[in-house]
Amino acid sequence: MRMIISRKIVLFSFFLLFGSIAIAQITSGKIVFERKTNLYKKYKDDNVKDWLKEIDKNKVDYFELYFNDSMSVFVPQESDLKERMSWATSKNTTYQNFKTQSTLAIKSVWGEQLYVQDSIKKREWKITESKRVISGYNCRKAIWEMNDSTRIYVWYADDIVPNVGPETFAGLPGAILGLATEDGGVIYFAKSVEALNPSIERLTPKKSKNKIYESSELKVKLEKDFGKNPWGKAMIKDLFSW
Repeated sequence: MRMIISRKIVLFSFFLLFGSIAIAQITSGKIVFERKTNLYKKYKDDNVKDWLKEIDKNKVDYFELYFNDSMSVFVPQESDLKERMSWATSKNTTYQNFKTQSTLAIKSVWGEQLYVQDSIKKREWKITESKRVISGYNCRKAIWEMNDSTRIYVWYADDIVPNVGPETFAGLPGAILGLATEDGGVIYFAKSVEALNPSIERLTPKKSKNKIYESSELKVKLEKDFGKNPWGKAMIKDLFSW
């Protein structure tokens, strides 16, 4: 009799434990990100400190990522507050469709919205044993060698099942909740995570009469129009970093 009761207790504990894990996992929802950009590191002009004071060197922007198991949209957070130095950083909207492996980015270039269509970027990630907690979720660190001189560090949570992330980042065994360039010039961190079911309308780009560029086509156009001055070079680099 005692043995039967003990087995029932063990089975009850087993289902309680794994039931809690299943409930904790998120398959669709909303993540609010804070992005900090060090403008001294972005604008490397020797005279940058003459026109950009120390108090303004760190610019903070907020974004929202809505997602389900097959689609996501990363969009600047709306605010009625007047933004300081709005020109200093770009605020892109990025739609990703994991079924069609396609992206549509709406890039803001000095007040003009440019539409860019591309395939989802494939990145080779090195997953490490390093861990940290972000917004209450246990995250594991991964590294992407962006080029010979730059690494991107991210932290992903496998309790948030879809492989989504800020900007165009994805492709890990869970949602990316933190991202940082190697020099710390740009840092994204999730401030909140909410389980919800975003509508298909929210996750689908609206039809537009704007010209839709291929990524390489737009880069050539911008380099021709703005690539001869430091401001233009910084803007182009910012737009195509991800």
